[in-house]
Amino acid sequence: MVQAYKHEPFTNFSEESNKKAYLEGLKLVESYLGQDYDLVIGGERISTEDKIVSINPANKEEVIGRVSKANRELAEKAMQVADETFKTWRKVKPESRADILFRAAAIIRRRKHEFSALLTKEAGKPWNEADADTAEAIDFLEYYARQMLKLKDGVPVESRPGEYNQYNYIPLGVGIIISPWNFPFAIMAGTTVAAIVTGNTVLLKPASTTPIIAAKFVEVMEEAGLPAGVLNFVPGSGAEVGDYLVDHPRTRFISFTGSRDVGIRIYERAAKVNEGQIWLKRVIAEMGGKDTIVVDSDADLELAAQSIVKSAFGFSGQKCSACSRAVIVEDVYDQVLARAVELTKELTVGDPTDPTTFMGPVIDNAAFKKIMEYVEIGKQEGRLMTGGEGDNSKGFFIQPTIIADVDPKARIMQEEIFGPVVAFAKAKDFDHAIEIANNTEYGLTGAVITNNRAHIEKAREDFHVGNLYFNRGCTGAIVGYQPFGGFNMSGTDSKAGGPDYLVLHMQAKTTSEMF
Repeated sequence: MVQAYKHEPFTNFSEESNKKAYLEGLKLVESYLGQDYDLVIGGERISTEDKIVSINPANKEEVIGRVSKANRELAEKAMQVADETFKTWRKVKPESRADILFRAAAIIRRRKHEFSALLTKEAGKPWNEADADTAEAIDFLEYYARQMLKLKDGVPVESRPGEYNQYNYIPLGVGIIISPWNFPFAIMAGTTVAAIVTGNTVLLKPASTTPIIAAKFVEVMEEAGLPAGVLNFVPGSGAEVGDYLVDHPRTRFISFTGSRDVGIRIYERAAKVNEGQIWLKRVIAEMGGKDTIVVDSDADLELAAQSIVKSAFGFSGQKCSACSRAVIVEDVYDQVLARAVELTKELTVGDPTDPTTFMGPVIDNAAFKKIMEYVEIGKQEGRLMTGGEGDNSKGFFIQPTIIADVDPKARIMQEEIFGPVVAFAKAKDFDHAIEIANNTEYGLTGAVITNNRAHIEKAREDFHVGNLYFNRGCTGAIVGYQPFGGFNMSGTDSKAGGPDYLVLHMQAKTTSEMF
C-alpha cells in the first residue's frame, strides 16, 4: 500500500548532525569534480570530442565536470531509439512505471546531501536553497508516481443498457525535455519523470550551465530500473540540437522551462507541421516572471519587509517566481522601504559552500553582465538604496540591490532581470497597487501583505497571476500544495506539481462496446 503523499521535509542545518552530513556531501562531490560524462542513447554511453564544460559560478577556476555534446546526427539517433522504445514502454503497466519513480525517490533520499552539495557547486546554491531543490526533486517523483496510480484507470463516463463506455488516457509519444539551470535538479527531474511515468519516451536536453546534476540523475533512473531507451541524455546547443528536435516530425510534445524569448521561439517552431508529421505538437511551457509583492496600508510591515527581501534575494533572485517589484501603498511606503534596506544590508554574500552565506553568485558571466546593465538602467530610473556593486574576478557576485521611487512603467519594473535587483514603487491606494501589479506582460506569482479581508478578496479575483500568496513571500511553491505555473507570457499555466499536470502528457481515448 502506497502511503499518503507528504512533501519531503527541509533539513534543519542548525542541528550539528545535519551540518556534518552536508559537509560530508560536499567532500564526496569534491572527490569526483572534473570528470567526463557521456551521452546516453538507448542505454549506450557515447563520448564526443566536443564537450560542454561546467564550472563553479562561485569559483570559475573550478571545473565541475565535462559533458559530451550531442550533434544533429546523435540527436537523430536518439530520436530513432526513443521512437522505437515507445512501442514497448507505452505498454508497460502504469504501476510498474510508478514503482521506478518511487525507487528513484528512495535512492535520491539516501543521497540527499550529495545531490544538494552538487547543486551548491554547480549552480552556486547556498545550503538551504540547494536542500529545497533536492527535496522538490524527490517530491516530484513521489507526487507524479501517485498521480499516475490515480489516473491509470481513466475517468468514469456514462453507459447505457447494452453499451459499455470507457474513457482512458494513453501516452503521446516522444517528448523533448528542455530544462533550466535555476532549478537544475527539481525542474529537470520533474519535467522528465512526468513524461516518463505517463508512458512516453524522452530526450533530455538540460541547461548547458548545469549538465552534471542531470547526468547524475540519469544514472539514478538507470539504477531504479528504467529500461534503456526510455530516457535519452542529449546535452547540446539550442541552435544545433534544440531546434532540430523541436522541428522533428517524430517529436510529439516539447516540455520547456526557461526564458520568455526562447519559449516563444519554441512555440512558433512547434506550430509548424513538418514533412511526415501527422499530429499537432503539444507544448508545455513555463517561461518568465516579473513578480510583485503588494503591501497594503493595513499590514504587518515587518512581515512585508522580510517577505520582500527573502523573495527578492533568495538564490540571488534567479527564480522565475522571485519578487522583482515591491508595490507599496504610499502611507507605509517609507517605513517598508527603510526596513527592507536594513534587512538587505544584513545579508551575507559569498561562497555558497559556507553555511553562513545567504546569497551566492549569479550563474555565469553573461548573467553577471546583463544584471549589472540593469543596475545601471535602474540608477537612471530610480534611487539606488543599497547594493549596485558586482565583482566577477573570482566568481560572479552581485550585491543585493534595491532601487526606490521607480515609475510603474520603467524598464526595471517591466523587464525580467533574473538577478538580485528589486524595484520599489509607490501606489496611491490598494486599487492602484493591484493595477500596477497587473501592468506587465507576465502573470506568474504575486503576494499581498494585508490584514484587510475585503482587499484579500479583491486581490483573489483581480490580481492576475497563476500563484497568488497572502501574507507570505511569492517564492517557494511546494509540490502538491501550491501547483505552480502562470498566465500570459509566463507560459501555458501548466501547473507543475498539480492534479492535472500529467494529463498534459497524455491523450484521452473513448472506447464504446455494444453488447
